[in-house]
Formats: sequence, C-alpha cells, structure tokens
Amino acid sequence: MAEELELKAVVADPAALRSRLTAAGATPGFHGLMTDHRYDREGALTARDEVLRVRNYRPVAGPATAEIAWKGPATRSPEGYKRRTELTCDARPAPDEPGALLEALGYRVVHTIDRKVEVWLLAGATLRIEWYPRMDVLLEVEGAPAAIEAAVSATGLPRESFTAEALIDFVRRYEPRAGRTAALSLRELGGDQPAWGAE
Repeated sequence: MAEELELKAVVADPAALRSRLTAAGATPGFHGLMTDHRYDREGALTARDEVLRVRNYRPVAGPATAEIAWKGPATRSPEGYKRRTELTCDARPAPDEPGALLEALGYRVVHTIDRKVEVWLLAGATLRIEWYPRMDVLLEVEGAPAAIEAAVSATGLPRESFTAEALIDFVRRYEPRAGRTAALSLRELGGDQPAWGAE
C-alpha cells in the first residue's frame, strides 16, 4: 500500500503558474479530461471515510486509460499534509468499463467529478492544475514532504494558500464568494459551458 501526501491551493492565474513551472524545469505530463466515478454500497464506504473510485483519463491526443483506486480514511501527517493510504491499479477503459465490475459486486456510482487537468512533474513531486466545470481552478501537489515543499516554492504561490483541506471545503468557500453553486460534474452545468471553455 502506498501513502499519499498532498496539498491544494486556489490558482488565480493558471497561465502564470504554467510559466513558472516551465521556468523551474517541470516536465509536462498528462493533459486532458479526467473523470472520477466514486462508488459505494449503501453508504458503507462513506461511513468509514473510504473511497472506491474509477478514474478515466481522456488525453488531448492518444487513447483513453483508466484506473481503479481505493483510499483509506483521510488524516493529517505530522507536517500538516493531507494523508491517505491508497491502492491503485490500471484498468481497461470502455468498452470493458471497469465500473461494470464494481456494479456487478453491488456498488453504485454516488458521485462524479469531471475536470480538465494538466499534470506537471518536478523533482519528485506531481503537480496537477485542475479546471472544474464551474469553480475555482485548483492546484494539487503530491509527493514526499521535501518534494512537496520544493514544488510549492517553484509555483510562486504563497505557502499559506496551500491547505490539506478536502475538495468540499474549497466548494464551500467558492459558492458564497461567487454567488452561485459550484459544478463538479458536466451534468451539473445544465447545458452551460464549462469554465475551461474559456481557456
């Protein structure tokens, strides 16, 4: 089992962030649409703060891929990072949809998140810029503590803007400030253009 450590921050200027990462020597990785389907069975996993997820990657160019992941309860590391135990494995995407296997076991989709992402790799850290259908742009940084701190420094964003909070905490701050509900899935937009359409 792997241990995942991460921080998140709001990004006001993604283009400037991209320039700073390039200047710091970061290597671009996946670029495209990432869709998470979270599964549960009668709320059992949610009650234990566990996540069972199928993640689909649809790159700007190239074939789609998928992975199945399980995550244990979220905690905080001594350094203040969000920490979860995680198991992942690659899965074959449609037409052999990995979600069909979970549904055959009695699990059902309880939550979907769509986002356009850019992944960057820098000195042992993975940075992912995330555009949601309607919400702030976020940056997630994963890695070992020293790699996270070096990557955070390279972003040029204030260190205090990075937090171990969950996505729902960012949603709760966005909605009163924006005066409208956030949309984490394309279905929630009701036909409106996603925020990344302006990119």
